[in-house]
Amino acid sequence: MKMLHLMLGGSLAVLATPAFAGTAPANADKAPAAKPAEQQAPAAAPKKESFSTGVAKARDLLDSAISTSSLDEDDVLKLSPLSVSDLLRDLPGVRSDASQGEGYGNISIRGLPIASTGSKFVQLQEDGLPVLEFGDIAFASADTFIRFDAAVGEVQAIRGGSASTFASNSPGGVINFLSKTGLNAGGTVQTTLGLDNRSYRLDFDYGAPISDTLRFNVGGFYRRGQGPRSIGYDGQDGGQIKVNVTKTFTGGYVRFYGKYLNDRTPTYGFVPMQVTGTDANPSYASIPGFDMKRDTLLSRNFNTIVGLDEKNALSTQNVRDGQHPIVKSAGVEAQFTLGGWSITDRFRYSGISGSIVSPEFIQYAPAPAVMGRVGGFGGTLTYATGPNAGKAIANPATLNGNGLLAAATYASNKFNSLDDVTNDIRATRSWKLGEGELTATGGFYKSRQNIDMTFLWSSVIEDVVGGGNAALIDVRAANGLQITQNGFYGYGAALLGGCCRQTTNAKYDVNAPYGSVNYRIGKLAIGGSLRYDMGRAQGTFAEAHGFSSYDINGDGTLSDAEKRTSRLNLTTPGLIDYKYNTLSYSLSANYRVAPTFSLFGRFSRGGRANADRIVSSRYIDFATGGLRLPNAAVDHVTQAEGGFKYRTASTMLNLTAFYAESQDTNLDPRNGQPIDRLYRAKGVEFEGGYNRGIFGITAGATYTSAKIARDGVTPKLVGNTPHNQARLIYEVTPQINVNRFTLGAVFIGTTGSYATDENSLRIPAFTTTNAFVQVRPTDRLLLSVNANNLFNTTAITGVLDSTIPAGGIVQGRTLAGRTVFASARLNF
Repeated sequence: MKMLHLMLGGSLAVLATPAFAGTAPANADKAPAAKPAEQQAPAAAPKKESFSTGVAKARDLLDSAISTSSLDEDDVLKLSPLSVSDLLRDLPGVRSDASQGEGYGNISIRGLPIASTGSKFVQLQEDGLPVLEFGDIAFASADTFIRFDAAVGEVQAIRGGSASTFASNSPGGVINFLSKTGLNAGGTVQTTLGLDNRSYRLDFDYGAPISDTLRFNVGGFYRRGQGPRSIGYDGQDGGQIKVNVTKTFTGGYVRFYGKYLNDRTPTYGFVPMQVTGTDANPSYASIPGFDMKRDTLLSRNFNTIVGLDEKNALSTQNVRDGQHPIVKSAGVEAQFTLGGWSITDRFRYSGISGSIVSPEFIQYAPAPAVMGRVGGFGGTLTYATGPNAGKAIANPATLNGNGLLAAATYASNKFNSLDDVTNDIRATRSWKLGEGELTATGGFYKSRQNIDMTFLWSSVIEDVVGGGNAALIDVRAANGLQITQNGFYGYGAALLGGCCRQTTNAKYDVNAPYGSVNYRIGKLAIGGSLRYDMGRAQGTFAEAHGFSSYDINGDGTLSDAEKRTSRLNLTTPGLIDYKYNTLSYSLSANYRVAPTFSLFGRFSRGGRANADRIVSSRYIDFATGGLRLPNAAVDHVTQAEGGFKYRTASTMLNLTAFYAESQDTNLDPRNGQPIDRLYRAKGVEFEGGYNRGIFGITAGATYTSAKIARDGVTPKLVGNTPHNQARLIYEVTPQINVNRFTLGAVFIGTTGSYATDENSLRIPAFTTTNAFVQVRPTDRLLLSVNANNLFNTTAITGVLDSTIPAGGIVQGRTLAGRTVFASARLNF
């Protein structure tokens, strides 16, 4: 019955379309690709004058009380991002940690917290529907399942505003990846080679009208190679293909589309850093033999994770799979008119599965200290894997020039099903009312998100050396006892006391009616919108406690390591069974002072339902499935914003002041403790652009002052600044276009921040520079060289330690060092 309800909305639109008149496709391609510089005048206005994401009706931005930004294909070619989260660093107001690889990024907007991982308060969308209903599913953040390639025409982002009411679970904002639809006949083939790294990528796209009323588009990418960091093997292997077909008719259109993503990329994890100085003024550096901007624990000498699966049966997982998302999706979008109403319906089914292997919890310490921790103090070390397997390590104190070992816990987690079924139908109509115009919108949104996944862990001892040459190490105690088995200390999170191994199988149903009204009279427009989300979660949860024994290698004898195996308690799983509902609203006013200038203000309150995070953090009573903390199901974000927008033929300027209060019920991955907090943030956001002659520049900056206003678990943190929250983030892109030549750079930076909520250890400021040179030998051919992080800046995005430890070695994350690519792009 639930599936029937989901499909009904999509079916109505498709069945009804031939009979009604309508408008141009909502996701139509942008204008044809820009001509070479010598054939065109400088841009006469901002690239995008209207906006369709997170709003009731696309309008000129000077008539809309929203804060928006967009990136088109040309912008992305210049930025040359290493991942989706790297791309989002170039959007004003967006805080994006792009250090983990292609996915698994942390994304937020305007001072809203990233207390855990993922994009809790920001929804990532493809063509107007969410990639995942919840953007912060543990180890399965939404950016893991989306790619930017030649089939994407534009990325639109709305910050705050009506995002609270025109999408579920998105009070901070919506970032929407819009596909090309073949409106403009032509195609693209682009090949990209790594000049200082072993990587190769091919992007392609082609779209065209088939007839006056039928068109199609197909595109995607394939890549293979090691990638930007030295891992010793081809960790990037896979690609994506997307296709859509659009049928237009008098009054509307219907579009069918599909996507297949199957991609493998490395997950880099935390790396060791040497820290000197004080907490307030630290100095970070790479340790001998290990470059924190280039190296990782991933290695050609460690290929297989061994442990038990969700049924407590023996399983193996290939470390080289890294982040391995598999997405098979199909959908339909239709627009038509009925009785004066413009009706739009979007329906999509996404079959989502895959896995992730990632080095997560790591202690980097001198070899004797690690040996002592695992019970091998005074014993011996032997290589367990690699070219030196079986060879004793004579002098551990000088191992690899740094004398360190890593006691590492690897996540090897399976996404059995993150399937998502979504339908969003809305109707909009405008009337003349008095001397003004009234626009009303009503809609209904329904989705069902599966979260069926298993967290498998293994604990290993590994040496610390770069170049993809790390090896597993066997530890033997002084009394001869073999502590490890082929480098494995235990088959579970043995280094963490046997915690963390768990399996969740739950379904989350969301139903949300919504509506809005907007009245425009003369220069003034006022509006309001409401959304009422009703959700239900049902399922089971099982976890492991402590250790049991399992003969992993089947030799009939239990080794010391095999006695540290984690088994799930499958006989009495916990229940998940609760309902929630929440009202979101937004009120706005916009005044167009002049054709080039407008003022706006908005007040919003949006809800964000919590999913698996409150299961893991024990906010669920597993005996009944209900909530232990009544308010844990939904966190709210209350926002006020106001500012002005200015636009002329050569200049664009937006300035917005904002204030936000956000609740967060979560799980802290740093220590496994629950989170129950209220945050407050205030600040100013700037976005601008200027073009004159051959010179152009765009820029954005966000100043934020954020505090922990309440903490129900650790009250002493009240008044502190949230970790990794910088006062200022900014991006600047100057460029020069001369005939067939373009030269420019993208500067993205942040001021310093605190490593943890305790506000002791500081993380330094940084600015990365992505430079680009483009040459057009002919009208159809573009040759370019892009340098990501040109000056090899040390850009630290996170540190786990709250203070400098006695040994001076901390766990941290960094952006990749300098990475240079050359590409050739042929348009036809």
